[in-house]
Amino acid sequence: MADTPQSIQSQATDEVPQNGTRQIFDATEYIFYDGYWIRYYAPLEDNLSNRKRLIDSLTRRAFHHTEAGINTPGKSLDLAREAFESESDPERKRVNAAMLAGALFNRATDLFTSIVGLADLGVQVSRNNELMRECSQCFQEALKLGQQVRHHSGCEGIDEVWGEPFKAFTMPVPEFYQSRFIKIAQSMRDIDLIAGCIIENFCTNPLFAEIEGLIGEYAAAAKETAETMKKDSIIFRVWPNFVALGEQIEAYKPELAADAEQILIMRVAYGRDLIQEGKGLIGYIASARVPMPISTNVYIEKCRRYRKAPVPRDTDSAGTGA
Repeated sequence: MADTPQSIQSQATDEVPQNGTRQIFDATEYIFYDGYWIRYYAPLEDNLSNRKRLIDSLTRRAFHHTEAGINTPGKSLDLAREAFESESDPERKRVNAAMLAGALFNRATDLFTSIVGLADLGVQVSRNNELMRECSQCFQEALKLGQQVRHHSGCEGIDEVWGEPFKAFTMPVPEFYQSRFIKIAQSMRDIDLIAGCIIENFCTNPLFAEIEGLIGEYAAAAKETAETMKKDSIIFRVWPNFVALGEQIEAYKPELAADAEQILIMRVAYGRDLIQEGKGLIGYIASARVPMPISTNVYIEKCRRYRKAPVPRDTDSAGTGA
């Protein structure tokens, strides 16, 4: 495997580059943020058509990573709002809020599409135009309601993804790209924390030792996935490698003696479940390209508790017949 920009830099000098430093590694340009070299993509030219392309892409990505059933068409905004306002049950009202947020997002993108269409016809649309103001209001309300929207896994972090279309609407495109590089660096940090936690808490045990290299490879593949845009042709190498490594982790089962004690069988089974949970969390972060610090910290604490008390209390009775 070729050296990564991180390893090349660490071999070359102990000096930490400044955020925003760009450098060529193995004929590919990278940019440095918060301890990580990230594959660099130049910002699109800042015009309405490119901004629309960016917002459309980010909106699709936001819905891809959220719970099912909330991609409400913009034309259904009034119905979604009426349902939200009339619902009294807290749990159902949260779902109605998420559906309303989806409708607001789609209404905003519909409006921006109309604005870009007018601009293509030579009609100048200022920021104070009624269409532009309504578009901004829809984005802002969708962002506020986004607190009620959940990641499809139940993990946190979706508010980061949910806020990106609004950022792309309000921020200069180069500034938006900079914010994305920062989020990717933070995602890489969480990936490394989770992988390091798995190695520290499980791979020191001979039963799990042989998976250490695979965890390291999966973390590296996850970081490469997080930094790679789908339009880049290398995605056809990056994504299959990431998925294949994940499948190898899923298939891994420690070998136990035929006469192993029940408590050891339970310990190993729960340990394997925790490794799979960590693998899944790394996958969510890499795919969403946003950090999930709360979920990461919760996972790390679960692994530490496992190491101190390997068999969970709720499995004690399962192995004893009590």
